[in-house]
This record gives sequence, C-alpha cells and structure tokens, in this order.
Amino acid sequence: MIIDCHGHYTTAPAALGEWRERQTAALGTAQAPPARAELRISDDELRESIESNQLRLMDERGIDLTVFSPRASFMAHHVGDFETSAAWAAICNELCYRVSQLYPERFLPAAMLPQSPGVDPATCIPELTRCVEELGAVAVNLNPDPSGGHWTAPPLTDRSWYPLYEKMVEYDIPAMIHVSTSVNPAFHTTGAHYLNADTTAFMQLVQGDLFADFPTLRFVIPHGGGAVPYHWGRFRGLAMALGKPPLEQHVLGNVYFDTCVYHQPGIDLLLDVVPVRNILFASEMIGAVRDIDPCSGHHFDDTRRYVEAAALPPSDLAAVQEHNARAVYPRLDALLARQDR
Repeated sequence: MIIDCHGHYTTAPAALGEWRERQTAALGTAQAPPARAELRISDDELRESIESNQLRLMDERGIDLTVFSPRASFMAHHVGDFETSAAWAAICNELCYRVSQLYPERFLPAAMLPQSPGVDPATCIPELTRCVEELGAVAVNLNPDPSGGHWTAPPLTDRSWYPLYEKMVEYDIPAMIHVSTSVNPAFHTTGAHYLNADTTAFMQLVQGDLFADFPTLRFVIPHGGGAVPYHWGRFRGLAMALGKPPLEQHVLGNVYFDTCVYHQPGIDLLLDVVPVRNILFASEMIGAVRDIDPCSGHHFDDTRRYVEAAALPPSDLAAVQEHNARAVYPRLDALLARQDR
C-alpha cells in the first residue's frame, strides 16, 4: 500500500471560493457575513472535482490513500478575526470529511484549525475536538505563523501552545506544521514562506525542550523539511552549541519529514541524511508545483518515481510508503485495520 500523507483540497468547487469572497467582503462593514448553511455543494460536484483531479492522478501513480486537508493557501488565518477563521475552518473541514465519506478507502480527513493572530491557540480546541470526534480527522494542520509571513506568534515551544498539544496527545494525532498564504511581499508563499516555515519550525524545536514535556507529541514537517536535510551538519552543530542532546535523541523521536521534494537529487539527499523511520511518503499533488518537468517528462510532483528510483531496500521502501505513516497516524492505522487493510 502507498499512503500519501500530504494532500490538500486544491480543486474544491468554485462555490467555496465564492462563499469566502462574500465572507471577507463583509469584514469591516455593517454587512453580515454569509451563514455556513448558505454554501451549497452537491455530492455530484464533489465527485466531479475529485475524480477528474486527485483521484485520477492517484490511480495513474498507484497511490492508494491520501490524508486530505483543506487547501493550505486558503487557510489564510491572517484574514479577519477568530470568528472569521472559525466559520471558514468549519466549512473547509466539512468538505474534506464529505470527500472521505464518498471515497472512504481513498481519502482520510485532516483538519485545519481556526487560528488567528494574537489569539490564544486554546480557542482551536473545540474545532479540533469536533473534527476528531465527529468528522474522523486523523491529523491537524498547525500554522506556526497565523500572521501570514510576519511571524508575530511565539515559537512552537512556547507554553501558550500547550493546551493544544495536550489535546493532540489525548487524541494521539499528529500535526503537520504548515503555514498558509504570505502577505509579506518579501516572502513568496510557496517558494519561500513554506520552506522558511519548515526550516524555522525545526530550529524552534531544536532550541527548546518541548518533547521532554510531551514525549508522545508528533509533528510532520512537510516539503522535505525545507533546508533541514541540506544543512543537517549546521543543525547538529547548533544543537551542540546549545547544549542539547544529539538530534536523533532530541527531536527525531517526535519529528518526521515528508517526501514533497520535486527532483531526484533532493529525494536522494533526504533519504541519505534523515533516518528512514522519520520519512513519510507524500506528494502534495495539484499543489504548488503542477507542471511537467521538461528534464524528465513527468510531473514534478510525481514523487513516487523519485522514491522508488532511490533504490532503497524493500523493507525501507515499504516503511516510507506505508508503515511509517501507519505508526505516526494511529487513527489512520486503526481505520485501515477496520477495512482489513
């Protein structure tokens, strides 16, 4: 089985974006925002958006299951206030849930949180609870920078995050650390802000001692970890300078990386530097990079090709493509077991 731990609903029907435009247009005016019930998307519209896009590519590329969350750039936690984000998160999470109900053997939902700049992260707990208990979410996306590229939030090791972590530990679910749109013109959203965030989050975890307080907390850092594998020696040296244990002891019991790296040398480096047990297969298909690579003739985000070309031993390949995800996402594993998979 091949499990893609990083999928987003980037092809949602146009009605979703139209609802969002009405919501944001009402901000700062006397106009009431649209009610959640005003968004009407039929099951047939969902099927059309999935079958001609993600599901088609999954079938073509031999991917069995995708952990499916709302479109990352659409999270836009910097827009409006907490109530704005709460309504938006609820709608987006419900769409991913509906997709998972239409295709229960192909998609499992992961939830976005209703984060908002300067607002206590604990306010996200009710939506987290709803998504796990009612919508069957197997993970959450956690934005370390709700300000949209200005980095006004405290580091992930700050105690203000702890109530959220306590709930994650209670539910035994991981978080993918994933920022949203950058409104800072210095940082392109997908080319700079995403990769900066991956690198920044890892360094925050190196600087702190979060996992001493939460030994079972698990984070997935996407996009191959940003600059982390390329600068592994730097991070090892910085950990030593900070008086921290070796990275394998300090963070790698709790931190994992995905394979959303879009060329062969990058995947080879990731697999060479980071222990295999810390790498999860992912593609983020129909995401930031959608074109065909003229050098290979294949889509940049067809990551299965790179992972299998890396010539891993069969047991390591199976770990990357399936078993590591089942270990990091216990609720996913439990659901697969109920499906006799």
